[in-house]
Amino acid sequence: MDISKMLSGIQPDPLSRQPIYLQIAGIIGDKIINLVFPTGTKLPPERELAALFGVSRTTAINAYRHLEQQGMVVTRVGSGTYVAELADGREDEGPAVPWVQLMTPFPQMPLSTVLREILNISVSDGSISLAAGMPDPALYPADILHQIVARSDKGINPADLGHIATEGYGPLRRLVAEMLADRGISTGTDKVMITAGSQQGLYLISKALLEPGDYVVVESPTFIGAHQVFRASGARILSLPLGGPFPFALLEDYLVRYRPKLMYLIPTYHNPTGRVMPEAERRELLRLAARHRLVVLEDDPYSDLCYGEKPPASLKAMDTYGGVVYLSTFSKILFPGLRTGYVAAHPALLNRMAMEKQFIDLHTNNLAQWLLCRLLESGALPVHLELVSREYKKRRDALAKALRRQCGDDLSFETPQGGFYLWCRLNRLVSSSRLLHEATREGLSFVPGEAFYAYPPEGEREIRLCFATHTEDQLQEATRRLARALAGVRKAGKEKEVPAANQTVKPII
Repeated sequence: MDISKMLSGIQPDPLSRQPIYLQIAGIIGDKIINLVFPTGTKLPPERELAALFGVSRTTAINAYRHLEQQGMVVTRVGSGTYVAELADGREDEGPAVPWVQLMTPFPQMPLSTVLREILNISVSDGSISLAAGMPDPALYPADILHQIVARSDKGINPADLGHIATEGYGPLRRLVAEMLADRGISTGTDKVMITAGSQQGLYLISKALLEPGDYVVVESPTFIGAHQVFRASGARILSLPLGGPFPFALLEDYLVRYRPKLMYLIPTYHNPTGRVMPEAERRELLRLAARHRLVVLEDDPYSDLCYGEKPPASLKAMDTYGGVVYLSTFSKILFPGLRTGYVAAHPALLNRMAMEKQFIDLHTNNLAQWLLCRLLESGALPVHLELVSREYKKRRDALAKALRRQCGDDLSFETPQGGFYLWCRLNRLVSSSRLLHEATREGLSFVPGEAFYAYPPEGEREIRLCFATHTEDQLQEATRRLARALAGVRKAGKEKEVPAANQTVKPII
């Protein structure tokens, strides 16, 4: 358990009347009470704690002394500070249940809680988050959905409110198959499964195909959630570096040497880089995959969000050997709370996934599927896509222009033709975690590059900025804050840079 990463990024409030050392003690104490830090956990040394919160060592010592007085920590001379065993005040009921000891081991990995932290970000304090890849709530199609429900002449069939097929609501599966056919993907209802978001689809595919020790090929960098799912399955990750032509020679070496079961990639408006795989590379990849009977998992959440030249056809549309599994979601184009995605694959795989899914939720939420079905039937989706694409293009341009004007000497990037993100490289010798630490002081957050790599400290000089969630004015302000953070890093440039492997900055706040 990386205690430092779980504490970093949470800064005391300098305007609070409560002393800083008590604020720090409160932050640590809350995590002890909530068993985030179980009994026996070793806490950071005093010097590290001081650096973590940007305070003097005396303040850090006082925070630990206060916790010790409260009976929450114990100090062992020559060893360090540890979480004490807490009394729960219920002696007559016997000792407390040792929850942490009863739990099965959780696969620890670099930045393993990054997705959870992204979703927990609060913007009530005036901070701006360019971290979470989500649409702007102001652009959610709430009015369209209200009209669809109000004008529905069919109403809701009571049978639709009971249990339905694990694979999903039949009418919605049919509409998704028709939608995919318009994209050149030949499929049918029996080859489509509705999932609780694409993340569940990724998890189910992993459960159906992977055993501990199996090899999976991924692009490097790639989607954070893919790393988490594959690691949790016990798979071994083989990375293909992005940048320049696709590394086919390395991929073929992996295929011959390790015989991986699965390759995961995002060929269209890649997360986080925004890259689009050229058509020629897509065809060559499929020829190689077919020769080695490799299953290719194509994750395609962003292809509907196009701001320039139309991208090539999907891998699934080009698939002639039947090895491509297509994964997508409605969360990026409608709203994330819908939690509805889908998988198009061979019926044998979907059947195996359904067996896994029934242990989790039996089937995806009925009302969400019904509502989405009505939306697709209404023909309103293309109109909505045109609206959000036009708006996100303006936001992309606004952020790119502001960054070039205010931060041009410090970072570089290529303007993506679709999706949600700008993938920026830091031109100075400073880690993204160090910059994030400075940015949090300015009320700005983003995702450091390390989060997208299987083996940090890769990506230590890269950052991902999401331009979709905020207005152009907010993006301008975010850029000003980033520029001030970069200036702060330059000002401290004479100080020795902490190695990326030892950074204690929380990945998201």
